[in-house]
Amino acid sequence: QVQLVESGGGVVQPGGSLRLSCTASGRPPSFLNRYSIGWVREAPGEEREGVSCVSSNDDSTYYLESVKGRFNISRYNTKNTVQLQMTNLNDEDTGTYYCASTSGDPSSPQFMCVHDKVEYWGQGTLVTVSS
Repeated sequence: QVQLVESGGGVVQPGGSLRLSCTASGRPPSFLNRYSIGWVREAPGEEREGVSCVSSNDDSTYYLESVKGRFNISRYNTKNTVQLQMTNLNDEDTGTYYCASTSGDPSSPQFMCVHDKVEYWGQGTLVTVSS
């Protein structure tokens, strides 16, 4: 079992920025090297959707079309950490953001973000974009 711990959610005005972080708790350095990792969000009344995912060796990323150019995902394998820098936020970005990871097809970020093949989930962090 992999415990993913998120931080960084909050309330922000439209046009603002937030940075989400996720760490695999209690694991040795570079533990996540075998896993793709990313962020899935769930908005009220909406279906869950993959926002951004990155492959295990950090050479391939996926971004939901609506966040391209605004969000940036970064992983730090030696720290077992992934971050999502979100800029120019709008109200459609409101939702609970879950850190997610899988060892299945770790070279393909689409495996998890598009096909919803998540093995491990964080507890979620709420992002609210509101004026």
